[in-house]
Amino acid sequence: MSFADFPEQTRVVQLLQRSLERGRLAHAYLFSGNDLDELEAVAKTVAKTLNCQSPPRKTAAGLPLDSCDQCSSCRRTESCNHPDVSWLRPESKSRIITIDQVRELLQTVNLKPTEAEFKVAILVAADRLKVEAANAFLKTLEEPPKKSILILLTTEPQRILETIVSRCLRLSFAGESARMGQAQAGWLLGFSEIAANEQRGLLGRYRLLGALMKNLAEQKESVEKDLTARSPLERYDDVDPKLREKWEDELAAAIEAEYRRRRADLLLALEWWLRDVWTQTLNAGSEMLTFPQFQNAAQAVANRISSADAVNNLEVVEQTQRLLGSNVQEALALEVGLLKLKL
Repeated sequence: MSFADFPEQTRVVQLLQRSLERGRLAHAYLFSGNDLDELEAVAKTVAKTLNCQSPPRKTAAGLPLDSCDQCSSCRRTESCNHPDVSWLRPESKSRIITIDQVRELLQTVNLKPTEAEFKVAILVAADRLKVEAANAFLKTLEEPPKKSILILLTTEPQRILETIVSRCLRLSFAGESARMGQAQAGWLLGFSEIAANEQRGLLGRYRLLGALMKNLAEQKESVEKDLTARSPLERYDDVDPKLREKWEDELAAAIEAEYRRRRADLLLALEWWLRDVWTQTLNAGSEMLTFPQFQNAAQAVANRISSADAVNNLEVVEQTQRLLGSNVQEALALEVGLLKLKL
């Protein structure tokens, strides 16, 4: 596969290719998304591109912008048989990445490339890193070997230690899932307009918080209504008490899981809009926007803040997502997060 095989990820692919074009690759990436197989395919394409022997597209400096998918290096990377491309996956019944696995990987990464231009290490399901394994990985993230690229993949970024996340360039491959339906797009439009016209001080922030909490309340009500209607509890009245209790527990768990998913999707869409604000602080073109229909609001906020503030906003939303994955009180986590945003 080449980058052209990911049409739903055009914007993220463009960011990667722009980094290649400018020779400004990050030493470590965190790819997050809903489909781990797709994340693996993208990571493999990055590895193939970096070491492609016959790239179809090159920069003026001769650096590849895509893989040919045909040369010996590309074929061996595709089959996970390239000596300079390492893969690390959760092992054992507990599905964790152990410290011994990390140590073995780091030994390989710290060696010079055998034949390729770059050493590439890909960690699949990086959220499965045990704490001691993650800590062992930190030093390499802080001081990576030359000509090495580390790529972490996850569908649950909120479970990864913040010390790991902060040392990686985060790219979200949510694709079309980052785009919202009409109702949610209407909410995001309202939120962005409030942010663009925000009064300085607490009043403006609490207006934003109110808009977010209202939407989440509507989401929870919708989830409860939909899942309850489909539950066997609604179809069978005369059942064994133990079975009824089991169904009630299953329904409660299903409602909580679906609500958390929708909340995460909502915050992800907000993060993508804040990314639009960031691109506007860099004077990037409108083709880089996830939500071009909200460009005016994004530009209004971008005119008031620095690029550093815009990046900090993205980190705040990610930190809020991680907090919500723990037992922290939802309203408190969201309130603190919104108060930290630079708007």
